[in-house]
Amino acid sequence: MKDAKNALRVVGMIVLGLFVFMVVAPFALKVIFGILGATFSLITFLVGLAVLLIKVAVVLAIGYLILVGIRALLR
Repeated sequence: MKDAKNALRVVGMIVLGLFVFMVVAPFALKVIFGILGATFSLITFLVGLAVLLIKVAVVLAIGYLILVGIRALLR
């Protein structure tokens, strides 16, 4: 009988844990995704800024190579 009480106690704790998880999970996910949304937008902005900087650097490098080539042809 004592084992049956312990088994029912464990089953009750598991059911209670599942109930709490099912009730709290939507709220927790909303909070987590709200924070992740802000973080994701910041990371997206920084990656976009880095890509823009790389594009500017490539354009400047190509312009420099063209100027050096023109200078070499004129000599």
